[in-house]
Amino acid sequence: MEDCIFCKIVNGDIPSYKVYEDEHLYAFLDISQTTPGHTLVVPKKHTKDLFDIDEKTIEQVYGKVPLIAKALKKAFPTIKGMNVINNNGAVAYQSVFHFHVHLIPRYDEKDDFSIHFGNHQSYYTPEQLEAMSKLIAAEIRE
Repeated sequence: MEDCIFCKIVNGDIPSYKVYEDEHLYAFLDISQTTPGHTLVVPKKHTKDLFDIDEKTIEQVYGKVPLIAKALKKAFPTIKGMNVINNNGAVAYQSVFHFHVHLIPRYDEKDDFSIHFGNHQSYYTPEQLEAMSKLIAAEIRE
């Protein structure tokens, strides 16, 4: 896609700090560096988001995530954990509309990154949860 910044990075039109590349994907340091080593893994084939990606492409991307994550841990031995995140859609904080996975190394609880999961357990009855699960399951087509 002509105006996609990640396509331009993959094509070499915009410089990047490459971490890994194969025929299907390109991994590079996020310029924001939320924490040291913050890496993006993107398919070379332009795909807007999780709703648009095909099964083979997502397997190629996520299939290399452990390899890259282990390399980050070896390069930065003080890593204590890692967030593996895909922001999908503007409401979910996706800002570049080319599917990508963030690998965000975590060094401690005070490393300026957080995620909040609200506890809404008491909001839904068992019957509502059962209805939701059946609604979703009915839409799964393999």
